[in-house]
Amino acid sequence: MPALPQNVAVVHDWLVDRAGAERVLEEILALFPDAVLYTLIDRMPAADAARLPRRRTVTSWLQRLPGVERYFTRCLPLMPMAIQQLDLTGHDLVISSSHCVAKGVLVPPEALHLCYCHSPMRYAWDMQAEYLRTEGLEHGPLSWLARRMFHRLRAWDAGSSNGVDHFAANSSFVRQRILKSYRRDAVVIHPPVDIGAAAQLVDDGGRRGYITVGRLMGYKNTALMVEAFRRLPGRELTVVGGGPQLQALRRGAPGNVRFTGALPEADKLRHLSSARAFVFAAVEDFGIAPVEALAAGTPVIALARGGALDYLRQGENAWLYAEPTPEALARAVVESEAGWPADVHERCRRSAEGFGAQRFRQEFSAWVQARWSDWRDAGDGR
Repeated sequence: MPALPQNVAVVHDWLVDRAGAERVLEEILALFPDAVLYTLIDRMPAADAARLPRRRTVTSWLQRLPGVERYFTRCLPLMPMAIQQLDLTGHDLVISSSHCVAKGVLVPPEALHLCYCHSPMRYAWDMQAEYLRTEGLEHGPLSWLARRMFHRLRAWDAGSSNGVDHFAANSSFVRQRILKSYRRDAVVIHPPVDIGAAAQLVDDGGRRGYITVGRLMGYKNTALMVEAFRRLPGRELTVVGGGPQLQALRRGAPGNVRFTGALPEADKLRHLSSARAFVFAAVEDFGIAPVEALAAGTPVIALARGGALDYLRQGENAWLYAEPTPEALARAVVESEAGWPADVHERCRRSAEGFGAQRFRQEFSAWVQARWSDWRDAGDGR
Protein backbone atom coordinates (compact mmCIF):
# COMPACT_ATOMS: atom_id res chain seq x y z
CA MET A 1 0.00 0.00 0.00
CA PRO A 2 1.65 3.30 -1.07
CA ALA A 3 2.19 6.00 1.53
CA LEU A 4 -0.46 8.74 1.64
CA PRO A 5 0.53 12.26 0.54
CA GLN A 6 2.10 14.22 3.38
CA ASN A 7 2.06 17.74 2.00
CA VAL A 8 -1.10 18.64 0.08
CA ALA A 9 -1.82 21.91 -1.72
CA VAL A 10 -5.31 22.94 -2.82
CA VAL A 11 -5.47 25.69 -5.46
CA HIS A 12 -8.67 27.69 -6.12
CA ASP A 13 -9.15 30.60 -8.53
CA TRP A 14 -10.42 33.24 -6.10
CA LEU A 15 -12.49 33.63 -2.94
CA VAL A 16 -14.96 36.49 -3.30
CA ASP A 17 -18.36 34.89 -2.69
CA ARG A 18 -19.86 31.45 -2.02
CA ALA A 19 -21.01 29.96 -5.28
CA GLY A 20 -21.02 26.38 -6.56
CA ALA A 21 -17.23 26.18 -6.95
CA GLU A 22 -16.74 27.29 -3.36
CA ARG A 23 -19.12 24.58 -2.11
CA VAL A 24 -16.92 22.02 -3.87
CA LEU A 25 -13.84 23.62 -2.30
CA GLU A 26 -15.39 23.27 1.17
CA GLU A 27 -15.74 19.52 0.67
CA ILE A 28 -12.20 19.12 -0.73
CA LEU A 29 -10.73 20.95 2.25
CA ALA A 30 -12.82 18.80 4.60
CA LEU A 31 -11.16 15.75 3.05
CA PHE A 32 -7.69 17.31 3.36
CA PRO A 33 -7.84 19.45 6.54
CA ASP A 34 -4.05 19.90 6.69
CA ALA A 35 -3.76 21.18 3.12
CA VAL A 36 -2.42 24.65 2.34
CA LEU A 37 -4.94 26.67 0.31
CA TYR A 38 -3.58 28.80 -2.54
CA THR A 39 -5.76 31.38 -4.28
CA LEU A 40 -5.39 34.60 -6.29
CA ILE A 41 -7.65 36.70 -4.04
CA ASP A 42 -9.16 36.05 -0.62
CA ARG A 43 -11.84 38.69 -0.01
CA MET A 44 -14.74 36.50 1.08
CA PRO A 45 -17.31 37.87 3.56
CA ALA A 46 -16.52 36.59 7.05
CA ALA A 47 -19.63 34.39 7.31
CA ASP A 48 -18.78 32.57 4.06
CA ALA A 49 -15.08 32.37 4.85
CA ALA A 50 -15.86 30.64 8.15
CA ARG A 51 -17.27 27.68 6.21
CA LEU A 52 -13.85 26.84 4.72
CA PRO A 53 -11.96 24.41 6.99
CA ARG A 54 -8.51 25.70 6.03
CA ARG A 55 -5.26 25.57 7.96
CA ARG A 56 -3.37 28.27 6.05
CA THR A 57 -4.10 30.43 3.00
CA VAL A 58 -1.55 31.83 0.55
CA THR A 59 -2.66 34.55 -1.89
CA SER A 60 -1.10 36.14 -4.97
CA TRP A 61 0.07 39.71 -5.40
CA LEU A 62 -3.40 40.61 -6.71
CA GLN A 63 -4.56 40.42 -3.08
CA ARG A 64 -2.63 43.62 -2.35
CA LEU A 65 -4.58 45.72 -4.87
CA PRO A 66 -6.95 48.01 -2.92
CA GLY A 67 -10.62 47.07 -3.28
CA VAL A 68 -9.77 44.34 -5.79
CA GLU A 69 -12.91 42.34 -4.91
CA ARG A 70 -14.94 45.06 -6.70
CA TYR A 71 -13.13 44.80 -10.03
CA PHE A 72 -11.19 41.50 -9.96
CA THR A 73 -12.80 40.25 -13.19
CA ARG A 74 -11.05 43.10 -15.02
CA CYS A 75 -7.76 41.60 -13.85
CA LEU A 76 -8.34 38.54 -16.05
CA PRO A 77 -5.38 39.28 -18.38
CA LEU A 78 -3.07 39.33 -15.33
CA MET A 79 -4.34 36.11 -13.76
CA PRO A 80 -2.22 33.57 -15.71
CA MET A 81 0.95 35.33 -14.60
CA ALA A 82 -0.31 35.73 -11.04
CA ILE A 83 -1.26 32.07 -10.60
CA GLN A 84 2.16 30.97 -11.84
CA GLN A 85 3.92 33.12 -9.24
CA LEU A 86 2.54 30.97 -6.41
CA ASP A 87 5.35 28.81 -5.02
CA LEU A 88 4.25 25.19 -4.44
CA THR A 89 7.70 23.87 -3.63
CA GLY A 90 7.60 20.93 -1.20
CA HIS A 91 4.09 19.69 -1.96
CA ASP A 92 3.69 16.10 -3.14
CA LEU A 93 0.00 16.36 -4.10
CA VAL A 94 -1.63 19.40 -5.73
CA ILE A 95 -5.42 19.53 -6.18
CA SER A 96 -6.68 22.42 -8.27
CA SER A 97 -10.33 23.48 -8.18
CA SER A 98 -10.47 25.39 -11.45
CA HIS A 99 -12.96 27.31 -13.55
CA CYS A 100 -10.49 29.94 -14.72
CA VAL A 101 -6.70 29.75 -14.16
CA ALA A 102 -6.14 27.61 -11.03
CA LYS A 103 -5.12 24.56 -13.05
CA GLY A 104 -2.27 26.60 -14.58
CA VAL A 105 -0.30 26.70 -11.33
CA LEU A 106 3.32 25.53 -11.69
CA VAL A 107 3.71 22.15 -9.95
CA PRO A 108 7.02 20.55 -8.84
CA PRO A 109 8.00 17.60 -11.09
CA GLU A 110 7.85 15.17 -8.17
CA ALA A 111 4.25 16.18 -7.30
CA LEU A 112 0.99 14.76 -8.64
CA HIS A 113 -1.43 17.37 -10.02
CA LEU A 114 -5.14 16.50 -10.02
CA CYS A 115 -7.63 19.04 -11.36
CA TYR A 116 -11.33 19.16 -10.52
CA CYS A 117 -12.48 21.25 -13.47
CA HIS A 118 -15.74 23.15 -13.07
CA SER A 119 -15.28 24.17 -16.71
CA PRO A 120 -12.59 25.43 -19.05
CA MET A 121 -12.87 29.24 -19.29
CA ARG A 122 -16.32 29.54 -20.86
CA TYR A 123 -15.83 33.15 -21.97
CA ALA A 124 -12.57 32.30 -23.75
CA TRP A 125 -13.83 29.15 -25.50
CA ASP A 126 -17.34 28.18 -26.63
CA MET A 127 -19.17 31.11 -24.99
CA GLN A 128 -16.94 33.91 -26.28
CA ALA A 129 -19.55 35.22 -28.75
CA GLU A 130 -22.26 35.27 -26.08
CA TYR A 131 -19.97 37.08 -23.61
CA LEU A 132 -19.05 39.74 -26.17
CA ARG A 133 -22.72 40.21 -27.00
CA THR A 134 -23.93 40.56 -23.39
CA GLU A 135 -21.08 42.96 -22.57
CA GLY A 136 -21.73 45.11 -25.65
CA LEU A 137 -18.37 44.24 -27.20
CA GLU A 138 -19.44 42.86 -30.56
CA HIS A 139 -17.97 45.76 -32.57
CA GLY A 140 -15.39 48.51 -32.32
CA PRO A 141 -11.89 48.92 -30.89
CA LEU A 142 -12.81 47.45 -27.47
CA SER A 143 -14.19 44.39 -29.22
CA TRP A 144 -10.89 43.92 -31.05
CA LEU A 145 -8.96 44.20 -27.77
CA ALA A 146 -11.27 41.73 -26.04
CA ARG A 147 -10.98 39.21 -28.88
CA ARG A 148 -7.20 39.52 -28.83
CA MET A 149 -7.18 38.96 -25.07
CA PHE A 150 -9.33 35.84 -25.41
CA HIS A 151 -7.08 34.53 -28.17
CA ARG A 152 -4.07 34.80 -25.88
CA LEU A 153 -6.00 33.27 -22.96
CA ARG A 154 -7.04 30.28 -25.07
CA ALA A 155 -3.44 29.60 -26.07
CA TRP A 156 -2.29 29.82 -22.44
CA ASP A 157 -5.22 27.77 -21.17
CA ALA A 158 -4.65 24.94 -23.63
CA GLY A 159 -0.91 24.92 -22.96
CA SER A 160 -1.26 24.93 -19.19
CA SER A 161 -3.46 21.82 -19.32
CA ASN A 162 -0.26 19.85 -20.00
CA GLY A 163 0.71 20.43 -16.37
CA VAL A 164 -2.31 18.48 -15.11
CA ASP A 165 -1.84 14.74 -14.62
CA HIS A 166 -5.54 13.84 -14.36
CA PHE A 167 -8.82 15.73 -14.78
CA ALA A 168 -12.19 15.29 -13.11
CA ALA A 169 -15.23 17.11 -14.54
CA ASN A 170 -18.41 18.13 -12.74
CA SER A 171 -20.69 16.85 -15.54
CA SER A 172 -20.68 14.99 -18.83
CA PHE A 173 -21.08 18.35 -20.57
CA VAL A 174 -17.90 19.71 -18.97
CA ARG A 175 -16.12 16.46 -19.80
CA GLN A 176 -16.91 17.18 -23.45
CA ARG A 177 -15.61 20.75 -23.06
CA ILE A 178 -12.35 19.44 -21.56
CA LEU A 179 -11.93 17.00 -24.45
CA LYS A 180 -12.65 19.72 -27.03
CA SER A 181 -10.44 22.39 -25.41
CA TYR A 182 -7.55 20.34 -24.03
CA ARG A 183 -7.81 16.98 -25.87
CA ARG A 184 -7.84 15.28 -22.46
CA ASP A 185 -10.26 12.79 -20.95
CA ALA A 186 -11.84 13.28 -17.53
CA VAL A 187 -13.77 11.26 -15.00
CA VAL A 188 -17.17 12.75 -14.06
CA ILE A 189 -17.74 13.49 -10.36
CA HIS A 190 -20.89 15.53 -9.84
CA PRO A 191 -20.56 18.42 -7.37
CA PRO A 192 -22.14 18.31 -3.90
CA VAL A 193 -25.59 19.84 -3.45
CA ASP A 194 -27.05 20.65 -0.03
CA ILE A 195 -30.30 18.74 -0.47
CA GLY A 196 -31.01 17.95 3.19
CA ALA A 197 -33.10 20.98 4.11
CA ALA A 198 -35.07 20.92 0.84
CA ALA A 199 -35.81 17.20 1.13
CA GLN A 200 -37.34 17.71 4.60
CA LEU A 201 -39.87 20.30 3.45
CA VAL A 202 -43.49 19.20 3.68
CA ASP A 203 -45.54 19.50 0.51
CA ASP A 204 -48.91 20.99 1.50
CA GLY A 205 -50.30 20.63 -2.02
CA GLY A 206 -50.68 24.37 -2.48
CA ARG A 207 -48.26 24.74 -5.37
CA ARG A 208 -48.83 27.74 -7.64
CA GLY A 209 -46.79 29.89 -9.95
CA TYR A 210 -43.31 29.30 -11.35
CA ILE A 211 -39.87 30.12 -10.00
CA THR A 212 -36.30 30.60 -11.09
CA VAL A 213 -33.27 31.07 -8.83
CA GLY A 214 -29.83 32.37 -9.72
CA ARG A 215 -27.46 35.28 -10.05
CA LEU A 216 -28.86 37.71 -12.61
CA MET A 217 -26.12 37.76 -15.24
CA GLY A 218 -26.30 37.65 -19.03
CA TYR A 219 -25.54 33.98 -19.58
CA LYS A 220 -28.30 32.94 -17.15
CA ASN A 221 -30.84 34.11 -19.79
CA THR A 222 -33.22 35.57 -17.21
CA ALA A 223 -34.39 38.10 -19.82
CA LEU A 224 -35.54 35.19 -22.00
CA MET A 225 -37.64 33.83 -19.11
CA VAL A 226 -39.17 37.26 -18.50
CA GLU A 227 -40.15 37.51 -22.16
CA ALA A 228 -41.63 34.01 -22.11
CA PHE A 229 -43.92 34.96 -19.22
CA ARG A 230 -44.87 38.17 -20.99
CA ARG A 231 -46.52 35.74 -23.41
CA LEU A 232 -48.21 33.93 -20.49
CA PRO A 233 -50.15 36.70 -18.69
CA GLY A 234 -52.23 34.20 -16.73
CA ARG A 235 -49.18 32.63 -15.04
CA GLU A 236 -46.76 34.13 -12.52
CA LEU A 237 -42.96 33.87 -12.40
CA THR A 238 -40.94 34.63 -9.23
CA VAL A 239 -37.28 35.49 -9.84
CA VAL A 240 -35.08 34.89 -6.78
CA GLY A 241 -31.56 36.30 -6.77
CA GLY A 242 -29.53 39.47 -7.17
CA GLY A 243 -26.93 40.52 -9.67
CA PRO A 244 -25.91 43.22 -12.13
CA GLN A 245 -29.04 42.84 -14.29
CA LEU A 246 -31.59 43.06 -11.47
CA GLN A 247 -32.67 46.68 -11.92
CA ALA A 248 -32.82 46.58 -15.71
CA LEU A 249 -34.85 43.38 -15.69
CA ARG A 250 -37.20 44.70 -13.04
CA ARG A 251 -37.85 47.91 -15.00
CA GLY A 252 -38.80 46.05 -18.17
CA ALA A 253 -40.75 43.16 -16.67
CA PRO A 254 -44.50 42.62 -17.06
CA GLY A 255 -46.79 42.60 -14.03
CA ASN A 256 -46.85 38.81 -13.71
CA VAL A 257 -43.07 38.62 -13.10
CA ARG A 258 -41.92 39.38 -9.54
CA PHE A 259 -38.31 39.93 -8.36
CA THR A 260 -37.43 39.18 -4.74
CA GLY A 261 -33.69 39.91 -4.87
CA ALA A 262 -31.37 37.64 -2.91
CA LEU A 263 -33.12 35.73 -0.10
CA PRO A 264 -32.00 33.81 3.00
CA GLU A 265 -31.69 30.08 2.37
CA ALA A 266 -34.84 29.18 4.29
CA ASP A 267 -36.95 31.67 2.34
CA LYS A 268 -35.51 30.49 -0.97
CA LEU A 269 -36.36 26.88 -0.16
CA ARG A 270 -39.88 27.86 0.87
CA HIS A 271 -40.42 29.47 -2.53
CA LEU A 272 -38.96 26.42 -4.28
CA SER A 273 -41.25 23.99 -2.46
CA SER A 274 -44.42 25.97 -3.22
CA ALA A 275 -43.88 26.42 -6.99
CA ARG A 276 -45.48 24.38 -9.75
CA ALA A 277 -42.15 24.14 -11.58
CA PHE A 278 -38.64 25.58 -11.67
CA VAL A 279 -37.80 27.44 -14.90
CA PHE A 280 -34.26 27.20 -16.30
CA ALA A 281 -32.90 28.78 -19.48
CA ALA A 282 -29.10 28.76 -19.09
CA VAL A 283 -26.49 26.43 -20.53
CA GLU A 284 -24.87 25.56 -17.19
CA ASP A 285 -21.83 23.42 -16.43
CA PHE A 286 -23.95 21.46 -13.95
CA GLY A 287 -26.68 23.55 -12.35
CA ILE A 288 -27.04 23.38 -8.57
CA ALA A 289 -30.32 25.31 -8.30
CA PRO A 290 -32.32 22.80 -10.40
CA VAL A 291 -31.13 19.95 -8.17
CA GLU A 292 -32.24 21.95 -5.11
CA ALA A 293 -35.64 22.35 -6.77
CA LEU A 294 -35.87 18.60 -7.42
CA ALA A 295 -34.99 17.90 -3.78
CA ALA A 296 -37.95 20.11 -2.83
CA GLY A 297 -40.18 18.01 -5.09
CA THR A 298 -40.42 20.69 -7.79
CA PRO A 299 -40.06 19.62 -11.44
CA VAL A 300 -37.85 21.60 -13.82
CA ILE A 301 -38.64 23.18 -17.19
CA ALA A 302 -35.22 23.51 -18.85
CA LEU A 303 -33.36 24.12 -22.06
CA ALA A 304 -32.16 20.74 -23.33
CA ARG A 305 -28.47 21.59 -23.17
CA GLY A 306 -25.64 21.59 -20.66
CA GLY A 307 -24.76 19.66 -17.53
CA ALA A 308 -28.36 19.52 -16.29
CA LEU A 309 -29.00 16.70 -18.79
CA ASP A 310 -27.06 14.41 -16.43
CA TYR A 311 -30.05 14.40 -14.06
CA LEU A 312 -33.11 15.77 -15.90
CA ARG A 313 -35.41 13.26 -17.59
CA GLN A 314 -38.15 14.35 -19.97
CA GLY A 315 -41.63 13.65 -18.62
CA GLU A 316 -40.35 12.34 -15.27
CA ASN A 317 -38.73 15.20 -13.39
CA ALA A 318 -38.35 17.70 -16.24
CA TRP A 319 -39.91 19.19 -19.35
CA LEU A 320 -37.21 19.99 -21.90
CA TYR A 321 -37.38 22.46 -24.77
CA ALA A 322 -34.92 22.58 -27.67
CA GLU A 323 -34.61 26.22 -28.73
CA PRO A 324 -33.42 29.09 -26.47
CA THR A 325 -36.33 31.38 -27.36
CA PRO A 326 -39.19 32.89 -25.33
CA GLU A 327 -41.69 31.17 -27.62
CA ALA A 328 -40.18 27.70 -27.02
CA LEU A 329 -40.12 28.21 -23.25
CA ALA A 330 -43.68 29.54 -23.13
CA ARG A 331 -44.84 26.55 -25.16
CA ALA A 332 -43.02 24.15 -22.80
CA VAL A 333 -44.71 25.73 -19.76
CA VAL A 334 -48.16 25.20 -21.27
CA GLU A 335 -47.42 21.65 -22.47
CA SER A 336 -45.93 20.59 -19.14
CA GLU A 337 -49.08 21.45 -17.19
CA ALA A 338 -50.91 18.57 -18.83
CA GLY A 339 -47.92 16.27 -19.02
CA TRP A 340 -46.60 15.74 -15.49
CA PRO A 341 -47.18 12.27 -14.01
CA ALA A 342 -49.36 12.06 -10.90
CA ASP A 343 -46.37 11.25 -8.68
CA VAL A 344 -44.06 13.87 -10.20
CA HIS A 345 -43.11 15.42 -6.84
CA GLU A 346 -41.95 12.10 -5.44
CA ARG A 347 -40.04 11.33 -8.64
CA CYS A 348 -38.27 14.67 -8.34
CA ARG A 349 -37.20 13.98 -4.76
CA ARG A 350 -35.86 10.54 -5.65
CA SER A 351 -33.86 11.90 -8.59
CA ALA A 352 -32.06 14.37 -6.29
CA GLU A 353 -31.07 11.85 -3.62
CA GLY A 354 -27.70 10.96 -5.16
CA PHE A 355 -26.22 14.47 -5.12
CA GLY A 356 -25.44 15.06 -1.45
CA ALA A 357 -22.07 15.96 0.06
CA GLN A 358 -21.40 12.44 1.36
CA ARG A 359 -21.60 10.98 -2.14
CA PHE A 360 -19.18 13.64 -3.43
CA ARG A 361 -16.68 12.96 -0.66
CA GLN A 362 -16.73 9.22 -1.34
CA GLU A 363 -16.28 9.57 -5.11
CA PHE A 364 -13.68 12.32 -4.92
CA SER A 365 -11.67 10.55 -2.21
CA ALA A 366 -11.69 7.27 -4.18
CA TRP A 367 -10.50 9.10 -7.31
CA VAL A 368 -7.65 10.84 -5.48
CA GLN A 369 -6.55 7.65 -3.74
CA ALA A 370 -6.53 5.65 -6.98
CA ARG A 371 -4.53 8.28 -8.88
CA TRP A 372 -2.11 8.69 -5.95
CA SER A 373 -1.57 4.93 -5.77
CA ASP A 374 -0.79 4.79 -9.50
CA TRP A 375 1.56 7.77 -9.16
CA ARG A 376 3.53 6.27 -6.26
CA ASP A 377 3.69 2.85 -7.96
CA ALA A 378 5.13 4.46 -11.09
CA GLY A 379 7.67 6.30 -8.95
CA ASP A 380 8.71 3.11 -7.18
CA GLY A 381 9.16 1.43 -10.55
CA ARG A 382 11.48 4.16 -11.70
